[in-house]
Amino acid sequence: MRQKAPLLPCRSLLIGARPMSKSTAGLVVAIAVLVLVLLVSGLVQHSEFVENLHRQRQLAAELRILIPERRNALLNDPAAPIAGNPEGDVALVAFFDYNCLPCREAALNFQQALKDDANVKLVFKEYPVLGPASEFAAKAALASRKQGKYEVFHLALMGFSGLIYERTTLTIAGLVGLDVEQLRRDMEDPAIAAAIARNRELANDLYITGTPALVVGDEVIPGVVEFARLQRYIADARAKANDRLSTSAKLAF
Repeated sequence: MRQKAPLLPCRSLLIGARPMSKSTAGLVVAIAVLVLVLLVSGLVQHSEFVENLHRQRQLAAELRILIPERRNALLNDPAAPIAGNPEGDVALVAFFDYNCLPCREAALNFQQALKDDANVKLVFKEYPVLGPASEFAAKAALASRKQGKYEVFHLALMGFSGLIYERTTLTIAGLVGLDVEQLRRDMEDPAIAAAIARNRELANDLYITGTPALVVGDEVIPGVVEFARLQRYIADARAKANDRLSTSAKLAF
């Protein structure tokens, strides 16, 4: 009768034949806990990513409804200055603050877009979010329209390298040829404060919480839009607008 081979003792797959010391066992436990923590963290991050993606898609879908409803306020507010082609087939609606450094970078891209495309309109939405100094500059900029110098004043403020204060605003106003005393008086017009209030309300309606922000077509784009990407947004908005016109013409026919 064949004898059974003796059972061998179980050995650790990690350590080999030697039994683990207390310090080694502690290290193994620590590694296991770390792996578990990383796995849980990864799952949480993945869950947050999915949730954020879902929220972004919901917001994009909501904006596709909200923007057409607010189109008149976006494009046709008589208090909103316009640059470029007033009859352009694509409108860039820019929300900005003169003390917002990224806004200054965005302004350069907008100006380049106007130079490169004669069929683009730029609508300025003064949206001072960085305190009283920004509010003062916004009111001064809107008041400068009465002297016919909004765009040159706007670009001078955007081109300034430091912070814009009340004194800075008035100094720049004088440098671009504005009558500073008249500007001060015109800033008191209640219509200017009302225009800024409307911009704030419109921004709130479109979930714009900071600057810079751009509305083009049926999209709200927060932050600085690099120039090549801005060109793509313009092309997409133009293509969609042409598609809508084509569809409307077919339906009318």
